[in-house]
Amino acid sequence: MRSVPQALPRLAALFLAAGLLTACAGTLTHDEIQAKFDAGLKAYDAGDYAAAFSTWKDIQDVDVAALRNLALMLRKGQGIKQDLKAAREKMTTAADMGLVTAQYDLAEMYLNGEGAPRDVASAIPWLERAAAAGHPFAAFELGKLLEAGDGIAKDPERAQKLFQKAASSGVAGAAERLKTP
Repeated sequence: MRSVPQALPRLAALFLAAGLLTACAGTLTHDEIQAKFDAGLKAYDAGDYAAAFSTWKDIQDVDVAALRNLALMLRKGQGIKQDLKAAREKMTTAADMGLVTAQYDLAEMYLNGEGAPRDVASAIPWLERAAAAGHPFAAFELGKLLEAGDGIAKDPERAQKLFQKAASSGVAGAAERLKTP
């Protein structure tokens, strides 16, 4: 068995070769990426989930929305066998990259216990980020947690502000939670 220092030159050569292959493959232009994304969307809307999955998979490393769409398809088992672990991994990457819809989707997966037990503590930071960025459903869900004190300190005043934001965006159920003095 090789020791780590002996394996390092081989590992470095492997990474160099991978980098050269990537460079030789060329990069897609913005218009080409958009065209591929749109082709995936067209296939998805037509119900050809396998084609949509394949198309978005080709651009997942350069288009965060395509990455999120793959995560959603893995989550639902559309065009591919359902794989909640892979869905969560891809969704986490998209959320980390700042895609607000992915932040909310990831929080929803944690709240629903999709692929793992329900984990409110892990959902809250994602809801906070998405709500701060203006995602109305994230504001509503965070408001419900704050209202109930579920996994977070009870804060009815802040919950009301979040319900107001959600209600002003037309989120069903948000207006009913607003308290009048």
